[in-house]
Amino acid sequence: MSPAYAVVIPTLVRDTLADCLAALAAATGPEPQEIVLVDDRPDPDPGRLEHPLSVLGDLRERTTVVPGGGRGPAAARNTGLRAVTSPWVAFLDDDVQVGPHWCEQLTQDLADTTPDTAGVQGVIAVPLPGERRPTDWERGTAGLAQARWITADMAYRTDALQQLGGFDERFRRAFREDADLALRVLDAGWRIRQGRRTTRHPVRPTDRWVSLRAQRGNADDALMRHLHGPDWWPRAVAPRGRLRAHLAITATGAAACALAAAGRRRAAAVAALGWAAGTGEFAWARIAPGPRTRNEVTTMVVTSALIPPAATWHWLSGLWRHRGAPAWQEVAS
Repeated sequence: MSPAYAVVIPTLVRDTLADCLAALAAATGPEPQEIVLVDDRPDPDPGRLEHPLSVLGDLRERTTVVPGGGRGPAAARNTGLRAVTSPWVAFLDDDVQVGPHWCEQLTQDLADTTPDTAGVQGVIAVPLPGERRPTDWERGTAGLAQARWITADMAYRTDALQQLGGFDERFRRAFREDADLALRVLDAGWRIRQGRRTTRHPVRPTDRWVSLRAQRGNADDALMRHLHGPDWWPRAVAPRGRLRAHLAITATGAAACALAAAGRRRAAAVAALGWAAGTGEFAWARIAPGPRTRNEVTTMVVTSALIPPAATWHWLSGLWRHRGAPAWQEVAS
């Protein structure tokens, strides 16, 4: 018999939700025993769910909508986890589209597991434009295809998650909460393996300030460091990014301002040149592989000047805010 599973989807009821549910309804293979849609809007409007739910067809009878309270995707997934009774739960994001044979491939992934396997990750595909070079935002989204333990499509044993207290709800953004959970799963002696099912993750439209807002994730990196130690990056197979360079650029910029205020013009000029060189190198590293349109170049130049101090601020504030954070299991209990 095929392993029984549930599907949990946290959502802000974005325009992508209908496509996500339609792809799930169309997938061939054993259907999920239950689907839990966690409406994580702070002030839900049930009317906006009518169209997305209508595309589910016969699966609508197996679907439950529960409120998430606007506490972020980690808390929303825990809300969904508490609502399921199946031995396996597959988490999907509301902006993905599962493949045409996803249900069949998922049940095969689960059937192939050993008793010590707690999770099976799906294969993520990010479509990029073929007629031009991808933008900085598109390249960043494409990196999800190589991300380890990404909950855009991740199946876990329900009892394993319950033993570990689920996702750490202090991760309020869709960032690092999946890596934190995976490290706790591995530390508890479980295994996580790569599955064969495929899921498509389109690049959603956004504005030019998305890369600046993304720097809030540095506070989550600070929490990861506190919880898992300074070597968590290689353990999670996560790129370190350019945080060290951002800290150095910010320091030289601050030094230039302080020296200028103190009347030390020559030293200030040297520090300002260091800041300009670091900022210029960062901007070119983002511009060179892209389409180099006027809008893209302008966005890269402006945000490359703003990102280092933003990253520094969020990193330092995260270190301070999470300095005494206990292990999540202690909080959950």
